[in-house]
Amino acid sequence: MGTILIAMPRTDDSLRLDSLMKKNGLMVETAICNSGSEILRIAHDRDFGIVICTKNLKDMAYSELADYLPSSFYMIVLTKDASAETFSDRMIKLLLPLRSSELISTIEMISAGFSRRKKKKEKPYKAKTKEENHIIERAKQLLMERNGMTEQEAFRYIQKTSMDTGRKSVETAEMILLL
Repeated sequence: MGTILIAMPRTDDSLRLDSLMKKNGLMVETAICNSGSEILRIAHDRDFGIVICTKNLKDMAYSELADYLPSSFYMIVLTKDASAETFSDRMIKLLLPLRSSELISTIEMISAGFSRRKKKKEKPYKAKTKEENHIIERAKQLLMERNGMTEQEAFRYIQKTSMDTGRKSVETAEMILLL
C-alpha cells in the first residue's frame, strides 16, 4: 500500500488520524511529521505513498510541498476552506470536519491505483512459442530471398517495422508472409 505521511499543526491530530487508520484495518507504514521538509526527506526514500496534511505546514504551504513531492506520491489536503481552488490530479481536498469513512475510502481508492500500477510494471516477459519463432524464421527467409538481405538485416527489418507500427514481431512477420 505504500507509506502514509501525516503532517498536522497539532501532533494530537496526527496521532488521532494514525489511530483511526489502524482502527479501520489499514495496515500501513505511517510517519508523523512536523514540517514539509521532513515529509520530503522521508518521501524521497520511499517508492510511493500518500501525504495527509493541512493547507499550511510549519515551513511551507501545501502547494509548495506538492511541487517538490515525488510523482509517485499523492496528497490529501484537509481544509475548512470550501473555495474552488485548482488541485492537481495527485491532490485531493477533503473538507473539515471530516468523516472517518470519507478519509478511509479515499486512502483505499488511492491505494488501489498503486496496486494497479505496480502490477503493470511487474508484468512478466512472455517468451515466444515455437510456432511464433517458426513464423518469424519464414518471414526472414522470404526477405532474404526477395530483397537480398542478410539474416541479420532481415531480422532487424522485422524488429524495426514492428516497433514503428506498435505490433508484435510475430504480427509483422505474418504480414510480410501475406504480402
